[in-house]
Amino acid sequence: MSDNSVPKPPIVLVHGLWMTPSSWDTWAQRYRGLGHEVITPGWPGIDSRTPAEVRKNPKPLEGLGIKKAVDHYDRIIRDLPAMPIIMGHSFGGIFIQMLLDRGLGIAGVGVEPGQPAGVTVLPLTTLRTGFPILSNPFQINKAKPLSKGHFHFTFGNDLTRAESDREWEASAVNSANRIFFEGVLSLPKKKSGITRVDFLKKNRAPLLLISGSIDHVAPPPIQKATLKKYSAGPSLVERVEFPGRTHRIVSQDGWEEVADYALDWALTHASANQSQLRA
Repeated sequence: MSDNSVPKPPIVLVHGLWMTPSSWDTWAQRYRGLGHEVITPGWPGIDSRTPAEVRKNPKPLEGLGIKKAVDHYDRIIRDLPAMPIIMGHSFGGIFIQMLLDRGLGIAGVGVEPGQPAGVTVLPLTTLRTGFPILSNPFQINKAKPLSKGHFHFTFGNDLTRAESDREWEASAVNSANRIFFEGVLSLPKKKSGITRVDFLKKNRAPLLLISGSIDHVAPPPIQKATLKKYSAGPSLVERVEFPGRTHRIVSQDGWEEVADYALDWALTHASANQSQLRA
């Protein structure tokens, strides 16, 4: 039984590419109902705007790079009165690995995360999801729209096209192209890539990698390869895979099971890790 006298840690939720903080509405509401303060900041250029507002004016996303985005979350986390659990989806899952590497957070959860520098696995479905952006390097500083057809492949592959189009209207936004380019170009640069982390780092907060079995954007081979890199180090990193989950895992039917697993894991291992550090 939990001790209600112990303050519950805040939770910071970091969204991914093509999304806004509203993609976390399901998890955020559930965690707030459990008594946690939940912070869902948007990327610079997205901020608190709705998906429709971002699609109408994507210009603030132009030129946005990974360092600026991660530094944005770094400042938010350092300003909190207590260190939070940090969860990130997709590209946000890369960001939270970088934040943990900076010594932030009491636990981290990467929900279908992309991989940091040094993890060079690139499944064909991942390449297909990035092709509309990567095919035109002259557009690196633009904010390319996500077509409804491409959204169906990347996020709605468990839905009919009509259902997927409705999801697009509710949640999809333009890409920050530079972030995608920087992420891909970092992969072979384990020690110098923008997304680099120290896989051997001591005293990093525990990290959980969540895979979705039918995710097209960041499928299980990516998290498996990432786990293998971390496994050479001393800090706790684990992976769990949920069957039948797409890249829309945070709002797909049955999201409650994933959200509960993520929070239970983070609370359990954050508590154990803090006890070990005090010992």
